[in-house]
Amino acid sequence: MKRTSKENYIFIEPENEDITGFSSFITKHHDDFKESNVLVNLLDYGELQTEDLLSFLELSNVHRTGKKSFVLAGDAASMDKVPDELVVVPTIQEAEDIIRMDELERELGF
Repeated sequence: MKRTSKENYIFIEPENEDITGFSSFITKHHDDFKESNVLVNLLDYGELQTEDLLSFLELSNVHRTGKKSFVLAGDAASMDKVPDELVVVPTIQEAEDIIRMDELERELGF
């Protein structure tokens, strides 16, 4: 896992792990970034199946309970099968925009 601090989030990328191993690894290290917004880059994996994305669902739910954003940037094969609790967007820019919007909503008390 490669982790980079950005202005208002932590950018996490895999380092040669398969997607299931990667999701397990970042779940084990959640304490390292639980106080930050998180953008997970899955774009290098190509088109992802719903099952691949579901491996991040529990971590996403736990992270968002702490009032922080958890966004996956990746190409999902079937977006209509991805649960609403999981935020998946096709580009890094869209993920950054989601994080900014979440921050604004929290500041405004929504």
